[in-house]
Amino acid sequence: MKPADLAIINCSHLVTCQGPIPKRKDSLLDIGLVDKGCIASYRGKIVFIGEEKKFNEEILLEKKSVQIDGSGLVGLPGFVDSHTHLPFAGNREEEFILRLKGYTYQQLTERGLGIQTTVNATRQASMDELISLCLARLDNMLLHGTTTAEAKSGYGLNLKDEIKQLRTLQELNKIHPIDIVSTFMGAHEVPKEYKARKDDYINLLIHKILPEVKENNLAEFFDVFCEEGVYSVEESRKLIRAAREAGLKIKIHADEFAPLGGAQLAAEEGATSADHLIAITDEGIKKLAESSTAATLLPGVSFFLMQEKKAPARKLIEQGAIVALATDFNPGSSMTESMFFIMQLAVFSLKMGIEEAINATTSNAAYALGRHKEVGSLEVGKKMDLILCDAPNYPHLIYHFGINPIKYVIKAGHVVVKNGKVLQQSKYQTD
Repeated sequence: MKPADLAIINCSHLVTCQGPIPKRKDSLLDIGLVDKGCIASYRGKIVFIGEEKKFNEEILLEKKSVQIDGSGLVGLPGFVDSHTHLPFAGNREEEFILRLKGYTYQQLTERGLGIQTTVNATRQASMDELISLCLARLDNMLLHGTTTAEAKSGYGLNLKDEIKQLRTLQELNKIHPIDIVSTFMGAHEVPKEYKARKDDYINLLIHKILPEVKENNLAEFFDVFCEEGVYSVEESRKLIRAAREAGLKIKIHADEFAPLGGAQLAAEEGATSADHLIAITDEGIKKLAESSTAATLLPGVSFFLMQEKKAPARKLIEQGAIVALATDFNPGSSMTESMFFIMQLAVFSLKMGIEEAINATTSNAAYALGRHKEVGSLEVGKKMDLILCDAPNYPHLIYHFGINPIKYVIKAGHVVVKNGKVLQQSKYQTD
């Protein structure tokens, strides 16, 4: 018999999201459902998934094991949030109020608001202040079921403050239960002091900041805002190739406001993901569908900015793209840490099916971070990252919207959230 130190018995619905990953087209409908399922782990890794009879035959629970009655609960993999801008200071409430009066995102930027507001506040904040702010946000993420999250710099836009953001993420990953994957995004905007000499800033990114990031192993990914008025396709390509040369994997903010061709660039350059895609063209959809690049959709942005135009999720899915979902948590265009809300938005606003939205927030989201062999689905040998929801069945998770139904969050085999409270704000390691 196999030993176990944690077991959930008799889940009403156990959604495993097993199967070949990434999932495309009809495979997005397969959530690997186990009725009245049991799941067990040992030292943070899953050792059993199946029915209770087989569980009793194969699993030996240790004396001090944790056992949870899953009756009336729905279990699914911990959410993977593959696109956030976690380490920032300040807020953007002033521009939010102006937006409610009809100002566009671009008009606000012209008034000196937008990303630069957050850059100013983040530059002024100490690393200790950023850590304190981020710990509260990470707790919110955990309470809403996120167990792995990507996080970007990009509010420093100079050597000192980009490194400060990345070191903040490095420290947070040591102390918080959520696994954090760091992305260097010095190409989030052109800082005001370089507006008239963008080439000089690009050279600073390539020749000064990137080498520092590489030397100190501060990021796994590089991201660039390939957008009209920010970085052109060719400028983005130059930055991407320099980042790849430095050993970083690639993500791209692509075709958010204008159909610039960022999606095609992502496919051509072998990016791990192309994110946003609200303004993607048919050619961009075709290129992504033919590639191994994930299309990460961020429905919180079009919701928060009150845009009628939304990412064409149905077209992307039907043509065979790898569709993932993420929060884009940031103070200017998607102020939410809740992947649960994003999953619901994807159904109601992007017309994704319930099963498609579940896979896009778990298995495909893990793929969009290169973590699909470790997390994103419940399979023997993977991390025991699991959320248990107070719901009679999995469709109810979308049907009853606007609440947080999560009763337990389990990270690496440890209960870290119970009944709406974070129990442990520390990192757990698996063997």
